[in-house]
Amino acid sequence: MIDRELLAAEDLFKSHQTAVTRTELMEIIGKDYLDRTDYLTLLLAGDIEVLEWMARRAHKLTEQYFGKVILLYAPLYLSDYCANGCTYCGYSAESGSYKRKRLDVKEMRAEMEALKRMGFDSVLLLTGGDRRKSPVVYIADAVRMASMYFSEILLEIYTLTREEYDVVRDAGASGLTLYQETYDRNLYDQVHRYGEKKDYLFRLEAPERAIAAGLKHINIGPLLGLGSAVHDMFMAGIHGDYLQRRYPEVELSLSYPRLRPAGTMAGPSDPVDDIRFVRFILATRLFLPRVGVSISTRENAYIRDHLVGLGMTRMSAGSKTTVGGYAHSCSRPGQFVIDDARSVAEIIAMLRQRGYRPEFSNWVTGIV
Repeated sequence: MIDRELLAAEDLFKSHQTAVTRTELMEIIGKDYLDRTDYLTLLLAGDIEVLEWMARRAHKLTEQYFGKVILLYAPLYLSDYCANGCTYCGYSAESGSYKRKRLDVKEMRAEMEALKRMGFDSVLLLTGGDRRKSPVVYIADAVRMASMYFSEILLEIYTLTREEYDVVRDAGASGLTLYQETYDRNLYDQVHRYGEKKDYLFRLEAPERAIAAGLKHINIGPLLGLGSAVHDMFMAGIHGDYLQRRYPEVELSLSYPRLRPAGTMAGPSDPVDDIRFVRFILATRLFLPRVGVSISTRENAYIRDHLVGLGMTRMSAGSKTTVGGYAHSCSRPGQFVIDDARSVAEIIAMLRQRGYRPEFSNWVTGIV
């Protein structure tokens, strides 16, 4: 189903007329409901004055649907072993010089206890794409341990079958983050040279398998800059619209990671500057007003601060992108470069100063 939706969206993207007036853009911003053509038009709009009006409308919609609350969460990397050949990642299977690590039970418990002491009640557990080194049973055991400390346990792991999603759900997982990376199928095939991740459709359909297994929070998004940024952002929005319409009971979020330095990888083919980045978030808020928006510490403090109230509903804080690092200092390189290295206390102070309430528990899930 989603495959057909995206193919239809491809036709719209190719035939879209980009020449629009400021008056036409303002009419789109004022609509109660945006269609897909409207969304694409806003993604492409380069008028700075129009961007200001988009921001005002996005602010109103964000407070209407989410109030003045920002959920804080922390990523916890369990393992960085990988069996995939992704050309854009410095930690793919081809990075033979990179020393891998997987947390054992004692280390895992120490990391979770450290995060709990920091106040977190929502945790994102991550692994690399290696089933042998981080099998489903290992992930399920980590989820069971995490359920002793956190009320919301999200996973960012390799794609699973429906039966495997049943296993992690039964262990206590409540949600899934899964990036399609790029919705350009030809490019996807080129940059994923081998490994499980090379299967475009298996990855594309994974969120629906997770939903069928009973996971209640789904977070999707593209890796901005890997391919055409406007194309990938448009397709991610269409993907989100599809999931929201088909599964209204699911709490849906979008994330917008920009390609960042990691190991020896090459830079982005279509760099996304701050203005485009903000425009993408505002346009998506206007198109999908009830969808959550998660912004990680990939982004710098300035941009994250100014996205408060303009669409963002979740943000990571005090993040470590190494395997280990919360309980004890770690000198190993992280999964990506952190641009916002502020402490949890500093993030809390910033949010309160801006009139927002930092929240550590996701009451929407109904599991706390």
